[in-house]
Amino acid sequence: MHRSLSKFVAPAISLAIAGGLSACMVGPDYRGPPTVAPVTLQTGRFYRVDAVPVSAEPPLAQWWLALNDAELTRLIDLAFADSPNLKSAAAKVRNARAMLREQSATLLPSGGASAAAVSIKPPSSIGSILGSGSSASAPSHFDLYSTALDASWELDFFGGVRRGVENAKASAEGRQASFEDAKVQLASEVARAYVSLRDAQHRAALSAKSADLENRELQLTLKRRAGGTASDADVERLRTQLSQTRADLLPLKTTVDRYLDQLSLLTGREPGALDSELAGSAPPPLPPSSVAIGDPAAMIRRRPDIRQAERQLAAENAAIGQNIASYFPTVTLLGTVGYAGTQTSGLFGSRNVNALGGPSLSWNVLNFPKVQAQVNEAKAQRDTALFNYEQTVLAALQDAEDSLSRFGHQRENVGQLTAAKDSAARAAELTRARYAGGTASLIDVLDTERLRLSTEQSLAQAQAMLTDDYVTLQKSLGLGWQDATSSTTRTG
Repeated sequence: MHRSLSKFVAPAISLAIAGGLSACMVGPDYRGPPTVAPVTLQTGRFYRVDAVPVSAEPPLAQWWLALNDAELTRLIDLAFADSPNLKSAAAKVRNARAMLREQSATLLPSGGASAAAVSIKPPSSIGSILGSGSSASAPSHFDLYSTALDASWELDFFGGVRRGVENAKASAEGRQASFEDAKVQLASEVARAYVSLRDAQHRAALSAKSADLENRELQLTLKRRAGGTASDADVERLRTQLSQTRADLLPLKTTVDRYLDQLSLLTGREPGALDSELAGSAPPPLPPSSVAIGDPAAMIRRRPDIRQAERQLAAENAAIGQNIASYFPTVTLLGTVGYAGTQTSGLFGSRNVNALGGPSLSWNVLNFPKVQAQVNEAKAQRDTALFNYEQTVLAALQDAEDSLSRFGHQRENVGQLTAAKDSAARAAELTRARYAGGTASLIDVLDTERLRLSTEQSLAQAQAMLTDDYVTLQKSLGLGWQDATSSTTRTG
């Protein structure tokens, strides 16, 4: 035996004998994912919650219901039913499950049936050979009929086939987690597009309302100029302000069209399909006063992208055993039973029975260097999956903490802008009263009106951003893939 193979063959022979006796499974057994972020798991709480009114209660799976917006709920239901991206992810799940069934079938015997009817004309030379020293002559032509049942069964002494099933099962569960992650992403995208649409519509309505008010002021000022109590400069200031307000409406209308088309795409519809349904103006929904977020450990179990990374780790671990099994011989039980004869009559008689059966062993000992390389490759891929899992968990924790921080500080921002909007509205009202009494100028009125409009627009944008941050928080917690009654720890 070649010296370069001796270091592989001797250990493999010993393992083959031991494995054949015990029907072992070679390769490392999967013990579950490693513990990541032990300090966070020990404390059992998120860090960036100081500015957020939260509770450690389990969060609502269908988080959008807390926004109390029936239109948003309907859009998410439509997206879950008709989104092409989600349908594609579901098809990948079905494909992975079919591959699992195919791989599992290799654990069972396989077999088939055959039948043949052939006409044989042997060469004349055979007749001369058979006739030498014999009075019998070979037939010049004959028919042969046969039927047979055959079966084979590879005995999985070393667990290579079972490791393959383990690999396929983990891969199928990973595809299921990928499908659930697609639902998390889709629900978030629909909600964010809807909030942006309502924000643009609401701000457009505010601008249109301001334009109407400014137009009335312009008409009043024109009358006052005709009466000699207003100047041309007053009229031009109002015209400039009105033109600017109307100009600000145009990009908002473009924004409305863009988000209408995005929602159509997300729900699997062509552009314009939702225009009539979502026409009009409504402010974006606001998040609840208190948000249930659970704890970091529950989030790690719940997030589909983490479960997908964990299942990939399990699959790569099983692949090591699959490759190690190639070191050992393959034992297959073979069997065939059938009938064969030259005539159809009496074909199934006892004289025409033929049978073959027994074990078959194959062992490619010259392939060990290649197998060793494949084992090393599988181990490297397992290590890559391990590091990817750790990175996924840490990134998920960072995502959740960042989302909590943004949401909390945005709530503070909304509070400040609400106070500013109320103050600006009171100032505008007082200035109008002074202007009517002749103690304030038109410039004063315009300045306070611009401030009121600016603070109202800023508050509307801030409220939309608050709801957007709420949506992002729910996505970071891994919510949205479950039914209302499903467990947050489901893995497949």
